[in-house]
Amino acid sequence: MNTLKKLQQYMGHRKALFPLSMVLSAFSALAGTLPYVFIWLIVRELFASGGISASGDITKYAWWAAGCAIGSILLYFGALMCSHLAAFRVESNLRYDAMQKIVRMPLGFFDTNTTGRIRKIIDDNASVTHSFLAHQLPDLAATILIPLVAAVLIFVFDWRLGLACLLPVVISMTIMSMTMGRKEQQFMKSYMTSLEEMNTEAVEYVRGIPVVKVFQQTIFSFKNFHNSIMNYNKMVYGYTRMWEKPMSAYTVIINSFVFVLAPVAILLIGNTGDYSSVLLNFFLFVLITPVFSQSIMRSMYLDQALGQAAEAIGRLENLTTFDLLSVAKDPKTLEQFSISFNNVSFSYPGTTQKALDDITFFIPQGKTVALVGASGSGKTTIARLVPRFWEVNSGQVLIGGIDVRDIHPTELMKHVSFVFQNTRLFKTTLLQNIKYGNPDATIAEVERAVDMAQCRDVINKQPLGLETKIGTEGTYLSGGEQQRIVLARAILKNAPIVVLDEATAFADPENEHLIHQALTELTKGKTVLMIAHRLTSITDADNILVIDKGKIVEEGSHPELLKKGGIYNNMWNEYQQSVRWTIGKEATHA
Repeated sequence: MNTLKKLQQYMGHRKALFPLSMVLSAFSALAGTLPYVFIWLIVRELFASGGISASGDITKYAWWAAGCAIGSILLYFGALMCSHLAAFRVESNLRYDAMQKIVRMPLGFFDTNTTGRIRKIIDDNASVTHSFLAHQLPDLAATILIPLVAAVLIFVFDWRLGLACLLPVVISMTIMSMTMGRKEQQFMKSYMTSLEEMNTEAVEYVRGIPVVKVFQQTIFSFKNFHNSIMNYNKMVYGYTRMWEKPMSAYTVIINSFVFVLAPVAILLIGNTGDYSSVLLNFFLFVLITPVFSQSIMRSMYLDQALGQAAEAIGRLENLTTFDLLSVAKDPKTLEQFSISFNNVSFSYPGTTQKALDDITFFIPQGKTVALVGASGSGKTTIARLVPRFWEVNSGQVLIGGIDVRDIHPTELMKHVSFVFQNTRLFKTTLLQNIKYGNPDATIAEVERAVDMAQCRDVINKQPLGLETKIGTEGTYLSGGEQQRIVLARAILKNAPIVVLDEATAFADPENEHLIHQALTELTKGKTVLMIAHRLTSITDADNILVIDKGKIVEEGSHPELLKKGGIYNNMWNEYQQSVRWTIGKEATHA
C-alpha cells in the first residue's frame, strides 16, 4: 500500500480517476457474474417445462444475461479509460520529476552513472508503473469481489457442493502462496538489476562496434556485455525451473474441480433422490467455479506487477536521492577570477580512500597553472572540483576569494569553460552545437569563434556549412575536428576561467597543431587550469604542480622544476627519450 500512496502523489489532478476506476471495475465484475445466474434461471425453466420452450421468462432472462454482459464490458472500458488517464499522468510526472532532479545533480553524478543506466531507470521504470496502474490495478476490485460473490452464490444454493468445488481452489492457493513471497521479491530485484546491467553494457558495446570491426573481434571481446547476457539467462532459467513443478501442480488441481464435484453430486442424488435440483446446482457450480481460477491468476499477476512497481519506484528514488548541489541562501557574485585551493581533501562517494589529501595552491587571475602526474594521481579530480562537479570533504575551493559553495551554480557555470578529452557533440547542426556556448550570440560572433578555433576548414567542406547536422541525419567528424568544434563553443562562451583536461590527447599531429592554436586563442587573458600528459604543451605555464597519490609533491615553473632534478625532471627526460625514439623509428622506416 505504501507503493500505491507514492504513485498517487504523481497523479496530480487526475487522482480522483483512480478510485473511480476501482468502483467501475467492481460494478463491471458484479455485472459479469449476473449472466451466470440468468443462465442458471434459464436452465431451471427448461427443467421445469421439461424441454425447450420460448416462454416469456426464458426470453427475459436471456435479454438480462446479454444486457449484463454488455454492461460489464462497457463498465470495464470506463474503468480502463480512467486508469489509463491516471497512469499516463503518473508516467509523465515520474519522468518529469526525475529529469528535474537529474539536471540539478552535480556533474560528478554523471561520472558514476552511465547514460544507459540513467535512461533505463527513468524511462523503463516509469513504463512499469504505467502497466501496473492502467491494467493490473483496476482488476484488484474484481479479484477481491468476484470470489466473495461466487462464494455467497455457492453456499446459498448448496453448501455441500460448494465445499466440494472449493477444495481444489484451497489446495492450489496453498501451493501458490508457498512458492510466492520472499523469493518473488528477490527475483524481481535481481531481474531489474540484470536488465539495467544489460542495457548499460549494450550501450557501451554499440559505441565500441567500430573498434570491434577494425580489429576483427567478436562480441566476446566485450566480456562484460556477454557476461551480463549469460547472467540474465542463468537467473531467468533458474527462476523458470523453480516454477515448473508448482505451476504444473496448480494448473492440474485448479482445473480438476469437476472430478471432485461430480462424485459429490452423484452421492447427493443417491441420498436425496432430488436429481433435478442437484443437477441444476451442479450446472451452476460448473459455470461459477472457474471464476476462482481466474481470480487467483489475476492476484498472481497483480502481486507480480505490484512488486515490479515497488522495485521501479525504489530504483527511481535511489537514483534521484543523490545529494544535490546546495545553493547558498545569499549567493555571491563573482568579480575576480583567481582560483585557490585551501587544504582541500576529497574522497569519492562510497570510498574511504582519499583521492586528494590536503591540496593547497593559488592561481592568480589571468595566469596558467598546469597539473602533471601519473594516471590516477588526482589531476582530473582537482580540475573537476573547480566547476563543482563534487563537493569537497574538507577545505575550500575559492574563486575570486569566494567559496564555490557560496556561488549560485548557474553563476559558477557562466564563468567557467571546460574542455575535456572526451568531446560531446549533439545530434543537431554545427551552428547549434557551437551556440551552446552562448545561445544569444550573433552569426558574426559564431563566425569569429570558428576562425579562432581553427575549424574554418571543417565548416567549409560541409555541404550546408554551419547548418550541417551531426550524426546519422548529416555527417560525421573525426575526433580532432570534433575537438575544434568544442573549442569554438568554449571560445564563444568567453568565460574568464578555463579548465582543460588534456584537450589534445586523441588528436592526430595535424589536428593537434590546430588545436594548440585554438587553445592559445581560448586562454588569452584567462585564468587557466590545465592537465597535460604531453609535457611540451605546458612549458610556458606560469606554474606547474606535480601530483602524486592525491598530493602536491613538486611545484614551480618548467625551468625551476628541471633544476630541482626531482620527479618532474625524470618525467621530462623520459618524455624526451620517447619523442626521440619515435622520431628515430620514423626515420628508419622512411
